[in-house]
Amino acid sequence: MSYPFERPRRLRATERLRAMVRETTLSPANLIYPLFVAPGKGLRREIPSLPGCFHLSADEAAREAEEVERLGIGGVILFGLPSAKDPVGSEGYADDGVVQSAIRAIRAVCKDLLVVTDVCLCEYTSHGHCGVVEDGEVQNDPTLALLSRMAVSHAKAGAHVVAPSDMMDGRVGAIRAGLDEAGFPSLPILSYAAKYASAFYGPFREAADSAPQFGDRRGYQMDPANVREALHEVALDVGEGADVVMVKPALPYLDVIRAVAETSDRPVAAYNVSGEYAMVKAAAARGWVDEDRLMREILTSIRRAGADVILTYHAKDFARRA
Repeated sequence: MSYPFERPRRLRATERLRAMVRETTLSPANLIYPLFVAPGKGLRREIPSLPGCFHLSADEAAREAEEVERLGIGGVILFGLPSAKDPVGSEGYADDGVVQSAIRAIRAVCKDLLVVTDVCLCEYTSHGHCGVVEDGEVQNDPTLALLSRMAVSHAKAGAHVVAPSDMMDGRVGAIRAGLDEAGFPSLPILSYAAKYASAFYGPFREAADSAPQFGDRRGYQMDPANVREALHEVALDVGEGADVVMVKPALPYLDVIRAVAETSDRPVAAYNVSGEYAMVKAAAARGWVDEDRLMREILTSIRRAGADVILTYHAKDFARRA
């Protein structure tokens, strides 16, 4: 009787052996947890399409951040729901805005937790688009000054990292110039460098009340069919001063994450977005999948593709079971 010369199963026999030779590792420190902050005090309102996630007032966001820090998660990213909206999203760069207030509250109680802020106008504009609108069109260049102003306001409030997600051309350079001029030359920029016009954003748009009131965002977010364009966008953002580059969404774009990781010398982030999370939660609620195993497999696949950092709503669930 002949036997196979190679027996890969030898190293799969026990969990200790499997762990010892595991090629891809994942820890809570690799994760960033999104928080949705809103006006008020004592507010903790669950978001129906994102089970386990909440609209939080600044004081409740600080309490949530304390738990996130205790769990060993690397950081939080803040999204804001303003008390009022207008055509230019002025509450987004107000010194007393919801995100600015939440930054201060979190920094007051968390010693080591990284506070990242989303820099985009869509949550604050009455029309729901990510830039200034004139004659029904999103205007690129007039938007840049407002994004820079928002990033500076976040920096002054105490943000550790700013993360522009708008997909306006030249916004990383404008934000870098604004931060440097305001005295924050060392503040990093995590750029949503390759952000696709995706159907996976639905639950987020409900959570952030940021759906566009007319048209869609395909005029500035990327076509899902393109990979080379993503590499071009990454190169442009790096040239303008991006310190970390991100691909969003994650699961349908693992090939893009891999391509960016192989061609860029910057750390790579990936956003495991709301629709990806909601599908897992919905299937688990019906008993169709093992939620814990599926969550781990998804996050590991994103790391395996090349992401150094993962933004994910699964962060607390993963950290509790890590």
